[in-house]
Amino acid sequence: MAGGLLLSGAVAALLSTAIPTHRPAGGVFDNPPPDKIVIDVATVNGSGCPEGTAAVAVSPDNTAFTVTYSNYLAQAGGNSDPTAFRKNCQLNLVVHVPQGFTYAIASADYRGFLSLQPGASATQKASYYFQGSPTTVPKSHPFGSPFNDNWEATDSTDVAQLVWAPCGVLRNFNINTELRVNAGSTSPDKVSFMTMDSTDGDISTVYHLAWKECPSR
Repeated sequence: MAGGLLLSGAVAALLSTAIPTHRPAGGVFDNPPPDKIVIDVATVNGSGCPEGTAAVAVSPDNTAFTVTYSNYLAQAGGNSDPTAFRKNCQLNLVVHVPQGFTYAIASADYRGFLSLQPGASATQKASYYFQGSPTTVPKSHPFGSPFNDNWEATDSTDVAQLVWAPCGVLRNFNINTELRVNAGSTSPDKVSFMTMDSTDGDISTVYHLAWKECPSR
């Protein structure tokens, strides 16, 4: 299904112009490694990201990557499909990083539009994990009504709790996201909805990377 993404094949970042400052091996640092990172989209699955509706791009300075959606919509009420109240998307990414470095997701910024009738509610959820790792980092952001505006949410992780990619081993990175709308006590003919999508490329999700050097062998 990866071939159906708006992006075809690997997404290569431009060479960063930042020159990392001297730092102790194994310590977390602000500047990214100067060599490029490449992200291959292995699979994309879910009712919130049908084939051809999600794109991934790496920032030129290697500090973040962005996922843009064009059909991520959950809704409830009115003539909505009974299954439309919950939409999800799982991205399975192969992240190639410069030799001697590892990375973690330090924070993620989510944006979209939300329209909740009085009595309705909505939730945006996300979790992150590396292939073969039992460690999952779940985050959840609830929204109450009434609401009719753009929404945004940020997942932040303390340095001590960052989940790092294994050094010297290529492990796929998984991102699971979910939008859920609950009609609650809203009048049955009223529609509430939540999007994490874009028709003009302005609404997207940004994942910020933290870097550190792998221990020397």
